[in-house]
Amino acid sequence: MNLGKYSIGVGDRFTYQGKAQLRAIMKANEKGLNITPVWNKSNREHIYVGTVPADTRKEADEAVKALNFTGAYFVDADHINLTTVSKYVEMSDFFTLDVASFIGKESSKEEVDAFVESCEKYLGELQIPRMDKPLHITKELLCEIADKFLAATQHAAEIYAFLIQAKGEGNFITEVSMDEVESPQTPVEMLFILKMLANKGVKVQTIAPKFTGRFNKGVDYVGDLAQFAKEFEEDVLVIDFAVKEFGLPKELKLSVHSGSDKFSIYPIMAEVIAKYDKGLHLKTAGTTWLEEVIGLAVAGGEGLELAKKIYENSFNRQVELCAPYADVIDIDASKLPSVEEVNGWSSEKFANTLRHIPGHTDYNSNFRQLIHVAYKVAAEMGKEYTDLLVKYADVVGSCVEENIYDRHLKRLFSI
Repeated sequence: MNLGKYSIGVGDRFTYQGKAQLRAIMKANEKGLNITPVWNKSNREHIYVGTVPADTRKEADEAVKALNFTGAYFVDADHINLTTVSKYVEMSDFFTLDVASFIGKESSKEEVDAFVESCEKYLGELQIPRMDKPLHITKELLCEIADKFLAATQHAAEIYAFLIQAKGEGNFITEVSMDEVESPQTPVEMLFILKMLANKGVKVQTIAPKFTGRFNKGVDYVGDLAQFAKEFEEDVLVIDFAVKEFGLPKELKLSVHSGSDKFSIYPIMAEVIAKYDKGLHLKTAGTTWLEEVIGLAVAGGEGLELAKKIYENSFNRQVELCAPYADVIDIDASKLPSVEEVNGWSSEKFANTLRHIPGHTDYNSNFRQLIHVAYKVAAEMGKEYTDLLVKYADVVGSCVEENIYDRHLKRLFSI
């Protein structure tokens, strides 16, 4: 299986927006692109919402059939590990192997020594083609990298071996994710992480590192744009070198997790992938759930009242809802509007406060982040929530489509 040069992960908490998401991608493809849709949903999201992997597969298949989409598409078992992978085997053909929790876990001296020995030819000044300066490689550096990442790549290898046994080689896409950690991986670490994966026979097709800066859920990138640009470009060059040097799949590319709404880095990524003619995988995840709430608010009446009810519950349960996402949100509670204030808002005011339009006078990133992590609240409402998604499907769907096409794909691919 081949993911293709450009792909986008379209997460959908409640599995109602598959067609709207696909319409946005097809609109972009009509402009000459060939973007592969990947419907992704994590184990945590399934648990919160009460869905199962078969629901995501059904959503994807039905959208593809309804819109007569003829391209490749995938269903991603997002952020799985060895304890959760088995229930995704039948329905998924894309697996994001989340090994972040194994970073820094101890490996034996024999394993570390064997890895360092396998890298001896790279000691000294290693010039990566088209990179400004050579990488300075020492045994001490290799030992540090091995101590930090060998256990993580071993866990990836174990999941990969399980999938080979369960699905057969060539029948799924493999992504390795290391993004949900505090410290970013440097380009030189990326190089030797890929060497570890190659040594272990993991045919990785996308890799999701932790980049410098904050990738908070549903809002723009926070960090040094010049540093991100340097890091992203060097990662692209390192991957290109690793593919040729280590025998990894030629389609291997970077994956940007929590990539939704990182508008300030889209031009940077677009420039780099165009410069080197490389691919990219972007995960947009919960941005669709936010558009559902926006759509209900826009619909007015009972839709607006339910959107306000979601905020009230979210506001009163901040600690509980934010805890699982502590590393990927930054909410200033003092800048959240009161429940009483929000209850007096019009449809337009609510939507404009939640919708991510940089520079809009009503936009509130704290409000947006809180709603982003509050899909559990809507899940607990059950049919009270989903019945309105059906009732106002046209309004909600148009918000979802507009968001993915106008605010994401157009920016990222300069359409």
